[in-house]
Amino acid sequence: MQIPHRWLSILEGCLLVALGLHILNSVGLLITGTAGVGMILMQLTDFSFAQLFFVLNIPFYLLAWRTLGPVFTFRTFISVSLLSALSELMSHYVEISMNPLLSGILGGLLVGFGLVILFRHNASLGGLTIFSVYLERRFNIHASKTTLVADVCIFIAAFMSLDISSLGYSLVAFLFLSSVVGRYHRPPKWAQMPVPDSGK
Repeated sequence: MQIPHRWLSILEGCLLVALGLHILNSVGLLITGTAGVGMILMQLTDFSFAQLFFVLNIPFYLLAWRTLGPVFTFRTFISVSLLSALSELMSHYVEISMNPLLSGILGGLLVGFGLVILFRHNASLGGLTIFSVYLERRFNIHASKTTLVADVCIFIAAFMSLDISSLGYSLVAFLFLSSVVGRYHRPPKWAQMPVPDSGK
C-alpha cells in the first residue's frame, strides 16, 4: 500500500522540526512556540515537560476543532504525536556536539522549514502554531508575524531561566525560524477560506 504524499510530507516536516529542536536542546537553547513555554514553566514547577506540553495544547486543540475543522485538528494531533515520538528517540540515540551559535542557526532553520512543510499540508504542531494559522486564515495575518511576536514574548519570559549568552543564541534561532517561515510559507487555498462561525 502506497503512503499518501501528504502524510509522507508531514512525516518529513516532523523529522526536520524534531532534529532542529534536538540541536537546540543539546546546548540548552530555548525552543520555540508552546514547547518553549513548556520549557520555561518546567523550571518553575514540578511538572514534566510532557505534562505541561499536553495541558498547554488542550485549549488550542479546541480552537482548531471549532474554527479550522476536524481535518486540520486530526493532522495536527498526528503531527504532535510524531514529533513527540521522534524527539524521544533522538534524545536516546542521537548525540550532538555543536557550537551554540551554529546550533541556533541550524536549529532555527530546520524548525522553520519543518513548519513550512506542515503548514502547506494543512497541519501544525499545536499550541501557538494553531493560533498563528487561525489568525492567517481568519484575518489574513501572515503566520511569520504571529510566530515572531510569540517568540519575542517567550524570549522576554526566558530571562528568569536562561543566562545572557543562551538568550542571545536562542534569539538567533528565533530570527532564523521566522525568516524561513516568512520567505517560504505561502498561504494555501485552505488558509484563504473563511473560518466557519461556530458561535451561531
